[in-house]
Amino acid sequence: MPTQVDQVAKVYAKSLFELAESAGGQARVGETAEEIEVVAELVRADPKLRELLRSPIVDGGERGEALSRIFKGRVSDLLLRFLLVVNRHGRMAELLHIADAYDMLVQERFGRVEVDVFTVEGGRLDPAVEASVTQRIKAAFGKEPVLHSYADSHMIGGIKLRVGDQLIDGSVATRLRRLSRSIADRGRADLGGDLSKFMT
Repeated sequence: MPTQVDQVAKVYAKSLFELAESAGGQARVGETAEEIEVVAELVRADPKLRELLRSPIVDGGERGEALSRIFKGRVSDLLLRFLLVVNRHGRMAELLHIADAYDMLVQERFGRVEVDVFTVEGGRLDPAVEASVTQRIKAAFGKEPVLHSYADSHMIGGIKLRVGDQLIDGSVATRLRRLSRSIADRGRADLGGDLSKFMT
């Protein structure tokens, strides 16, 4: 899930959102979200495609022809036309950011919030944990959470959540650090109290 996108990406994402909404309302907005996410995943997974989009030495016209060959018939005409416009403006290097910005707009409109959930193993969350996380996020943000589970091998156990740029750390290592700090602070307070008795 993205934490920050630049202003250029937001402008293009807003344009795509408005085009999709005009073409078919909320349903089309959702379909376009799925399409652009598939395109973004292809770009992330394929270094050659990523290089084609980003390289300043690739001619814009040739890149446009390649985009048409790759995506014609695989994405809607609306999204393909949008990609070609982005290419004509020399902004294809921003495509992943545009996809992230579009996703943020969709989540906002549909009253949802993206939540990255980190555990040691990753994968499907225990149903009780998932229900607890869902309930707490709803209470805190007033939105329906969309959970994405990731593995973090550096964790000892527990769970970490990232909502936008906010990190909620409930990992075992963090809890141990807090406990250690609490014990140390309590020890210093107790020692200070004893010393003050001797000083009077």
